[in-house]
Amino acid sequence: MTDQVQEIRSKALQELEALGDPQALEGWRISYLGRKGSLTRLLRGVSSLPQEERRLAGSAANNAKRDLESALARREEDFKQQALSRKLGESIDVTLPGHRVPLGRLHPITQMLREICQAFAQMGFQVVEGPEVEWDYYNFEALNIPQGHPARDMWDTLWIDYETEDGRHPMLLRTHTSPMQIRVMENNRPPIRVVVPGRVYRYEATDATHESMFFQVEGLAVDQGITFADLKGTLYQFARLLFGPDRKVRFRCDYFPFVEPGVDMSIDCFLCRGRGCRICGETGWIEIMGAGMVHPKVLENVDYDPSVYTGFAFGLGPERIAMLKYGIDDIRLFYANDIRFLRQF
Repeated sequence: MTDQVQEIRSKALQELEALGDPQALEGWRISYLGRKGSLTRLLRGVSSLPQEERRLAGSAANNAKRDLESALARREEDFKQQALSRKLGESIDVTLPGHRVPLGRLHPITQMLREICQAFAQMGFQVVEGPEVEWDYYNFEALNIPQGHPARDMWDTLWIDYETEDGRHPMLLRTHTSPMQIRVMENNRPPIRVVVPGRVYRYEATDATHESMFFQVEGLAVDQGITFADLKGTLYQFARLLFGPDRKVRFRCDYFPFVEPGVDMSIDCFLCRGRGCRICGETGWIEIMGAGMVHPKVLENVDYDPSVYTGFAFGLGPERIAMLKYGIDDIRLFYANDIRFLRQF
């Protein structure tokens, strides 16, 4: 009987391979594996054989059955793949032009940050970054804003629920990028020329001109012999690079705890050319940043001798610059994720 099993197995596999129509598979299955199939009849006759021959014949018949079932499954899958290939070939016209793949783009604030940093990089400034969760010491105290100083009211602060062993070093989400002034000077000796882009956080309500999270770019230059004239020349060149070569600038006194003297810098309104309009509040000027000479106390806090070294610092908001440059009237548009707005940049 073992020879019969092998003969049926070989014949069945040959016929299965020769089939060219998936409809014929069922007839082949019934012929060999059905209730009255040739291999099934052999399996039923195994029980009538002598015990020793029964074991060998039964094993051979069961192995043959498994082989035929596996071969049938493979042949069914082959026919399915052939049908799918024919269907795809009929539905795809390879002569048609391909579909355009949508491309992403940089966020407008990212574009503005790169433009600002590139302008200062042309003047020899290095771009550095710092932590967004900051110690009170770096965010306030080292910048000449000690505990209880009224100037702290200028920054609505998000404090972190964290305490050290002595409980005297609170943490916060940084309110400006100015802490990097201290970190850079602690780890470097003059000359220093850096710009620091990054996110900052304020505990305040949002409206058309305020956000609780936004970006700032801080700048710092420290060396021997730096004067207010260097500050003015650097920022004037920045305004020309960013807003055009015919830009005019104006400096007015202002107060910031970590600079002395402090100024705000404005440019002439690029819409009305200084005549007065809605954008500039009828003044002809648009304020774009605060700046000043680094306060001697700040230099002393990092072990710089104020009698030897001087420097200037400045800070500006990329969102405000973008709003002015592109005529955007609501800062919240930058972070609302409205594709209709973002795809304009």
